[in-house]
Amino acid sequence: MPHTLDTAIQLMSVGENRFTGATHAGYANMVGPFGGTTSAVLLNAVLQHPQVLGEPISLTVNFAGALADGAFEIEATPVRTNRSTQHWSLQLTQGGVVAATASAVFAARRKTWSAGEAEPPQGMPAAKDLATVSMPGFPAWVQRYDMRFADGEQPGPFDGQEQAHSNSRLWVRDEPARPLDFAALAAICDCFFPRIFIRRRAPTPIGTVSLTIYFHADAELLAEQAERHVLGRARALNYRHGYYDQSAEVWSDGGQLLASTHQIVYFRE
Repeated sequence: MPHTLDTAIQLMSVGENRFTGATHAGYANMVGPFGGTTSAVLLNAVLQHPQVLGEPISLTVNFAGALADGAFEIEATPVRTNRSTQHWSLQLTQGGVVAATASAVFAARRKTWSAGEAEPPQGMPAAKDLATVSMPGFPAWVQRYDMRFADGEQPGPFDGQEQAHSNSRLWVRDEPARPLDFAALAAICDCFFPRIFIRRRAPTPIGTVSLTIYFHADAELLAEQAERHVLGRARALNYRHGYYDQSAEVWSDGGQLLASTHQIVYFRE
C-alpha cells in the first residue's frame, strides 16, 4: 500500500501543464486540508512534470482561499529555463475558482565551496529519548506525524496564560515512517503549530496567507536522512493588526540544515 502522504499528493496528468488531484481526509485541518500537503502537492506537480530540470531550491505558496474537500486541478507552467535555474508558475483551482497560487525555482546544483552559519538547536535530547506526544482532539493531520517536543515546548495546556515567547523545538517524522524527499520536506515545513497558539496559550482562528520554503538540501542529503526524525525549531518575530509571521528551520539528525521557511499568518480574536 502507498504511504498516506503519497496518496494525498498523487496527481494525474490531464493535458499539457495540467494535473488533477484530490484532498485526503487523513490530512484534514480545522478548515480544509493541512497547508503542508497543499504545498507538497503543488511542488509535486513540478517534480513529475516532463520538462522539469534540476531540484527545488525555493517554493512560495499563496493561499488565496480555503480549499474545500474534494477534487482540484493544478496548472504548472515553466515560465523560463536558464542555464542553471528553472522558474515555474503554479495555480490550484476548484470549480474554476483559484484556491492557491505558487511559484517555484528549480536549479541544477553543482559541487562548490560550502559553509554554514546557522547552528542547530542546542540541548535537545535525541529523538529516542523523548516520548511521542499524544494530541487527541487536534485535526487529523497531526496524527500523520510522530512529534517529540522538548520538555515544556509542546502546544498547550491552553489555559490562556500568555507567555513571553513562542519558541519551540521538536523531532518530527512522517507517521508511519517514510523516506524523506522534497515533497515530504515541504509538508514538514508547515507542521509547526501556529505560534500564536504557543505565545497566548489559547486556540485562535488563523490562516496562513503566504508560505515560502528554501531547500538547502539536495536529493543525496535527503536520501541519507532516510526515515529518521528531523529536528525542527520555530518562532515568531511580530504580531500586529491581525497578522503575524512564523519562521522555522528543519535540520537533519546529523546537524545539516535541510530547509528554512517563513510564513505570514492571519489571525482573528
